[in-house]
Amino acid sequence: MIDPTIDPTIDPAAETPAEPHDAEEARSRAFYGRRKGKALRLGQAAAIEELLPRLAVDVSTPGLDPRTLFTNAVDDVWVESGFGGGEHLVETAKLNPTIGFVGAEPFVNGMAKALVSIHEEELEDRIRLHHADSVFLLDALADASIGRFYLLYPDPWPKKRHWKRRFVQKDNLDRIARVLRPGGEFRFASDWAPYVDWALAEVLAHPAFRWTAEIADDWKTPWAGWPGTRYEEKAIREGRTPTYLIFRRA
Repeated sequence: MIDPTIDPTIDPAAETPAEPHDAEEARSRAFYGRRKGKALRLGQAAAIEELLPRLAVDVSTPGLDPRTLFTNAVDDVWVESGFGGGEHLVETAKLNPTIGFVGAEPFVNGMAKALVSIHEEELEDRIRLHHADSVFLLDALADASIGRFYLLYPDPWPKKRHWKRRFVQKDNLDRIARVLRPGGEFRFASDWAPYVDWALAEVLAHPAFRWTAEIADDWKTPWAGWPGTRYEEKAIREGRTPTYLIFRRA
């Protein structure tokens, strides 16, 4: 039970697990922007204080089998990088009751919102969290240990000088390929057409992945079970067209 009396003025960042010792250097080319936004509401602060430590993944030792993170046996483990407020993470977990989920999100407010939803939906037994850049999580996971990796509406870093901060690039694709088992899927969604083009070029140039699309609807239509996200809603309101890509691990 989350204690709603936790002081909302606490600094959530001070209560979260520390990133690895070289995180400061990595932050100079981090794939996310700001780490903290507006003050948390009472229940959100309590969730950061009480629930996050119970769900946090220890990434200090490489070779982690993610199935061991869950008390009950799961058929597979899926990972979502940068889950925002957790809308997709929570809804997908509800739709797939035999799957374990690991979500990574460095933004404090997004993590707090997701934690409240996880608690309200009673999903603490099937969701684990990493409150930092997903690169650290990927590096900790064992080879061929997950069945699906989601990257949904990542920051497109539109300015050319920031392109090196885009998540989809060869070194991260190497990481994803290593942890995905053969036949596993890398699922990507974005409303930013230049980033979609970038992602397609980068992934198609990587020998470990094959794009599954056969007709235009395969990238214009959300995949089955897609619950939508607030970023998608904003994109559609502002006249941008989302794209949904599925790549299969060879």
